[in-house]
Amino acid sequence: MQKFSKVLGGILLIAGTTIGAGILALPIVTGFAGFLPSLVLLVGIWAVMLCTALFFLDVNLAIKGEPNLISMASRMLGPWGRAVSWIFYLLLLYALLAAYISGSSSILVGIIHGITGFELPNWISPFTLPLLFGGFIYLGTKGVDYVNRILIIGLVITYFMLISLVPSCSDVALLKYENWPALAMAVTVVTTSFGYHIIIPSLTTYMEHDRKLLRITVIVGSCIPLLIYVMWQFVVLGVVPLDQIQSAFKQGLAGTEPLANITKNPWIMTTAKAFSVFSIVTSFLGVSLSLSDFLTDGFSLKKSWEGRLIAISLTFLPPLFFVYAYERGFYLALQYGGVFVAVLLIFLPAIMAWHLHTSKFYRSIGGRILLLFVMLVAFGIIAINILEAKGLFGRFYQ
Repeated sequence: MQKFSKVLGGILLIAGTTIGAGILALPIVTGFAGFLPSLVLLVGIWAVMLCTALFFLDVNLAIKGEPNLISMASRMLGPWGRAVSWIFYLLLLYALLAAYISGSSSILVGIIHGITGFELPNWISPFTLPLLFGGFIYLGTKGVDYVNRILIIGLVITYFMLISLVPSCSDVALLKYENWPALAMAVTVVTTSFGYHIIIPSLTTYMEHDRKLLRITVIVGSCIPLLIYVMWQFVVLGVVPLDQIQSAFKQGLAGTEPLANITKNPWIMTTAKAFSVFSIVTSFLGVSLSLSDFLTDGFSLKKSWEGRLIAISLTFLPPLFFVYAYERGFYLALQYGGVFVAVLLIFLPAIMAWHLHTSKFYRSIGGRILLLFVMLVAFGIIAINILEAKGLFGRFYQ
């Protein structure tokens, strides 16, 4: 019974770590390709990320003690591995924070306007999320834990309300639309939406290095976000036409906004906004806390009020600058996040497994081919992002 409880807890931790604000962007970036192509991409990226999660787990189990991502890279790859993991870990968390701040601005400003009647000026809107919830980050894990429990309950309730309310407005013809070449522009965002590897070291300790239970936990835990994403794609792409998807993408809006505007159902509109807030804030709290703690340790800051204030400033100022510098900050940040995920959570686990000489599988021909394929996928994602930055996919959303 105790083992079952640990497995269930681990599955929920992986699912909760995976599902975040990326769910709001998925139907918009994949909508240019259509439902069926997006389904193929989701399953393909899920499979690759599951492989690298199992690589990550095997490396973690092979190293004595309780190693984290950075110490694993240092042990398996030396100084260059430590440097790469440190830099890309930092960049990934900053990119995610920028996405959450950008994606929440218009929603939170609208909520504040609806409650108070006061409309915040555009220049101050990016500060709303850090100002409203930054205090919980300052209080540390305990402060985040209490508010996060309430937000998770809200997230679950609003999600199931949406998938039960929206299908009545669905148009099957919209789900039949296909544009396979447009799928390339969604690769990096979809990749970002399946990043749960950093929680594996904690699960390894929690489950007392039980390989069998850990593999079950990782596999089942990764399936839950996949199913939720597929259901969400079906709901949004069955309602929102392509021209509205193009408009939302250009404006950097979350997928819930065109959904609410088209249905005109007040229940759906309210629930969609609540779902957006819960999705963003739950992700924001976890990433902000992780980054704040990481910076506190990395710069040897004292855990006094001054040290916490410095850590909070270092946590929020860079992503705020990014949001001000780029109009479509939500999608740009998630796209850059996809590159960092490709290096940190796809390439690094594969190259670490390549150096895992205690494993017969990774030293076999089949194992080597799988590892090389995964590394090529990582380079492919980076190449796609470079092409996206050069405007190659602009014709899909003009």
